[in-house]
Amino acid sequence: MKKLRTPDACFNNLPDYDFPPHYTDVYDGEGGTLRMHHIEQGPTDGEVVLCLHGQPTWSFLYRKVIPVLAKAGYRVIAPDLVGFGKSDKPTLRSDYTYSRHVNWLKQWLVNNNLNNVNLLCGDWGGLIGLRLAAAYPDRFARLIPTSTVLPDSEGGVPLEMTEQMYQAYESLPVPVDIRQVWAQFESPGEIHPFLYWRKLCSENKAFRPSHLVEASSVNPIAAQAILDAYNAPFPNESYLAGVRQFPSLLPVMPDDPELATCDMVWRLLRTFSKPVMTVFGDKDAFTIGAEKVFQERIPGANGQPHTMINNVSHFAEEEAGEELAQAVVHFLKQS
Repeated sequence: MKKLRTPDACFNNLPDYDFPPHYTDVYDGEGGTLRMHHIEQGPTDGEVVLCLHGQPTWSFLYRKVIPVLAKAGYRVIAPDLVGFGKSDKPTLRSDYTYSRHVNWLKQWLVNNNLNNVNLLCGDWGGLIGLRLAAAYPDRFARLIPTSTVLPDSEGGVPLEMTEQMYQAYESLPVPVDIRQVWAQFESPGEIHPFLYWRKLCSENKAFRPSHLVEASSVNPIAAQAILDAYNAPFPNESYLAGVRQFPSLLPVMPDDPELATCDMVWRLLRTFSKPVMTVFGDKDAFTIGAEKVFQERIPGANGQPHTMINNVSHFAEEEAGEELAQAVVHFLKQS
């Protein structure tokens, strides 16, 4: 497996991100290894809070959350998924699959011997992290899904709609502006809005990670240095394979075999009785409503202080990181 490693110079002088790096090697599945990066703050003997980012962000997303949790006495760990941040980046889109992402993170979790883990997971961090929690329930103490989903065949598109969905996707023009895509989530039409996002990431050559963070933010991100930091791991197009591929891995197509795996994960989560709290932004057009699914299906969610952060969109960690972190601390202290 061919891979790239973003030059360290790309990460110089990032705002509020001066955390020392830590590295772990994992088997790539093809006879080689990949280096995964993570940051770690707080007391080494503290209870672990594992912060998992999604697409198209990286551990920089948690820079406001980490100090609050660490000050409260928690050992806060935030890895970069393979293809993101300071972790290695396989060069082919076909190198990335949902199962591989799960397996890479499983290895990372076991190699770092993490136990009694409180999982804070957003976007694809939830799609991957919740599969880890189902695979290793004894290693996880609490779950905190934020702005994420976990699809299944129960609430999905009927199988007989498969060909129609593929035809709809092929017929879509490539979106030229990410705000066009965001508008589809805010006011869905006949075509599944996620197909627009998939099309943009796959085929719009001008797409950069900062575009989504900026377009989805309720409150404008004033500092250009912050937007530049989201792009920092990807100095040119050759580094973006993982970012571009992620939306194509989400099992929204009715014939996607990963739906069966997600069904199995949901069967296990329906028996998860340890504490579960959701934290979502009320303006998140991507995932709003998914919080109710977690609350209704997972036994451990009953009676917990589920939090809806006002006037915040998909990346609550960016827009209201301190408020999100305080909600997490309150939950961890009282549950």
